[in-house]
Amino acid sequence: MRLFLLVSFFASMLLEAYGFTAETDRQSLLEFKSQVSEGKRVVLSSWNNSFPLCNWKGVKCGSKHKRVISLDLNGFQLGGVISPYIGNLSFLISLDLSNNTFGGTIPEEIGNLFRLKYLNMASNVLGGRIPVSLSNCSRLLELILIRNHLGGGVPSELGSLTNLGILYLGRNNLKGKLPASLGNLTSLRYLGFGVNYIEGEVPYSMSKLTQLLRLHLGSNRFSGVFPSCIYNLSSLEYLYLFDNGFSGSLRSDFGNMLPNLQDLNMGRNHYTGAIPTTLSNVSTLQRLVMEENNLTGSIPLGFGKIPRLQILSLNRNSLGSQSFGDLEFLGSLTNCTQLETLYVGENRLAGDLPTSIANLSRSLINIYLAMNHISGSIPHDIGNLISLRSLDLGDNLLTGPLPTSIGKLSELGELSLYSNRMSRELPSSIGNITGLVHLYLFNNSFEGTIPPSLGNCSYLLELWIAYNKLSGIIRREIMQIPNLVTLIIEGNSLIGSLPNDVGRLQYLVLLKVGNNNLSGQLPQTLGRCLSLEVIYLQGNSFVGAIPDIKALMGVKRVDLSNNNLSGSIPRYLGNFPSLEYLNLSVNKFEGRVPTEGKFQNATIVSVFGNKDLCGGIQELNIKPCPSKAPPMGTKHSSHLKKVAIGVEYGIGGHPSIHGDVYSFGVLILEMFTGKRPTNVLFEGTFTLHNYVKLALPKRVLDIADESILHCGLRVGFPVAECLTLVLELGLRCCEESPTNRLATSEATKELISIREKFFNTKRTARR
Repeated sequence: MRLFLLVSFFASMLLEAYGFTAETDRQSLLEFKSQVSEGKRVVLSSWNNSFPLCNWKGVKCGSKHKRVISLDLNGFQLGGVISPYIGNLSFLISLDLSNNTFGGTIPEEIGNLFRLKYLNMASNVLGGRIPVSLSNCSRLLELILIRNHLGGGVPSELGSLTNLGILYLGRNNLKGKLPASLGNLTSLRYLGFGVNYIEGEVPYSMSKLTQLLRLHLGSNRFSGVFPSCIYNLSSLEYLYLFDNGFSGSLRSDFGNMLPNLQDLNMGRNHYTGAIPTTLSNVSTLQRLVMEENNLTGSIPLGFGKIPRLQILSLNRNSLGSQSFGDLEFLGSLTNCTQLETLYVGENRLAGDLPTSIANLSRSLINIYLAMNHISGSIPHDIGNLISLRSLDLGDNLLTGPLPTSIGKLSELGELSLYSNRMSRELPSSIGNITGLVHLYLFNNSFEGTIPPSLGNCSYLLELWIAYNKLSGIIRREIMQIPNLVTLIIEGNSLIGSLPNDVGRLQYLVLLKVGNNNLSGQLPQTLGRCLSLEVIYLQGNSFVGAIPDIKALMGVKRVDLSNNNLSGSIPRYLGNFPSLEYLNLSVNKFEGRVPTEGKFQNATIVSVFGNKDLCGGIQELNIKPCPSKAPPMGTKHSSHLKKVAIGVEYGIGGHPSIHGDVYSFGVLILEMFTGKRPTNVLFEGTFTLHNYVKLALPKRVLDIADESILHCGLRVGFPVAECLTLVLELGLRCCEESPTNRLATSEATKELISIREKFFNTKRTARR
């Protein structure tokens, strides 16, 4: 390999000495252009024989010899592959092909460019290996190949590029171990291998890189203890080791060894032991991230002495002793006037939340203290933190009220106080946080009503206030939040009905209002919530039929159990393609259980506790339905038997002519639905009349007597149309106001019309 490199190097020197000219550069660039994707070449339209070479777009020539010294095509959106003729531009000093979509591989001929100082091919789709021939470019100062698809290992030959000041190879598919030869690059200031698949330990030879300012090894597969070589790099300002397999404890003098750090990210590793207190001596530190490790002990009080600290992220460790005193560090942080992010959630911190938290930096944007053992109450002056966008104190032991000053946090986008022991009424001032997007207050003991002022939060996407002690009604204002995606208010003591305005929630995906004291009929407008996937209404006192929700084709989970719902089970529920759970148990449904679609799977469907249901698949263990009515006669009467009876009684008999038209209307409704007005389904203002009226016309088949639908009707018979006409007639005969009822003569006329239409239809169907 070494012989090959020497031969290549001297060959390039000979080619330079014999025959390479400006014309060579011209032809090489035209060859380069020919390999660019045809649709992208228009950007290089100036690259032709009509324009002087040195006026071509992206090309710069030397003033003396008119040879190409710089080719800058950064961001030209060029595709295709890189032509090997690029290696003939022997005077080239700078080559920038970054931010394009070049594919293929990096040509080995790049190694011929012995004058090259700057090579940038970042943000393309280049594959293959890093060419070993690059080591011939001994004058290179910057080599940037980040954001490609380069594979293989890091060539040890790169260690010969001793003039390199910048080496960025991150965001590729590099693997293997780092070569020890990297220690020869003693001029390096910036070194990046982040987001690759590099493994093993960091070579100790890198301790010689004493001029290094930035080292990025994050998101790889490194292992072993904290690289001891790094302790020798006292000039480091940026150190990224996150998302690897490093383990062990950190030296107590860590901060003294690396006194110039500005950004330290060691998160998502396996470090153990205490946080070095000497980190507080690093006065330049701005961002400290050590989240998702196994660190123990206390959070150093000395962090309050770091004046420029902006980010402190220590989530998901085992910090704290689960005793009072764990939160003393919060008081010291009040000196950090530039603090923007404080993440110390998911640790073992305990003790009362100090009032000093309200005195933290007015620049503070994010607070995450969730999943600890923090007690006490939220300080009244929490409203001082006017820049807060996210406040998460969830899953702790907090008690007391939500302070009214919370309404001063006008920038707040997320408020998470879930799974605490907070109580009292929710302050109406919460509605002043008009930019609120996520509100998580579930699993507390909040009382009173849901503040109607929440309707002011027009950007709210998620409202979780389940499992509290809230009472009162569901306010219409909540149903008018235009972008609401999640509404979870189950497990409270809410009363009243589900508002009709629920139909305005066009983007609603999760609706959970189960286990409250809600009642009344479910609104028909529920069928307008076309984005719904989860409908949990169980454990209430809803009555009446299931509203028409057949348009909700994305529904996955429905729980209507433990209510007083009645009527038949809509067949269309079995046709929901994504349905994975349907619970209709413990209600008052009646009639035949459908057997189509999802109703064939007993692991999905539950209907027990409905004593008037019958049929369904055997696995549901429902009683069988009575045998179907016998086929109709063939002389005419071939309509349903009950239609015939209703027309002999309505037209030819004396009762409908001289009798009470109201009673006649009720009789029609009773005959065709199979339900008496005294059915347990009908109570209060919900009558047989309302039951039929709500179903017409779209759900007429759902309310029809089962025997009508299974009486041997021929294919093509318009049973829904016929039933609709008859039932509409019945409704008009039994209007509540006598003046609105049909006259006997009008009822007679319409029945004759229906009969004639029926016989005509029947004869057509037979033909």
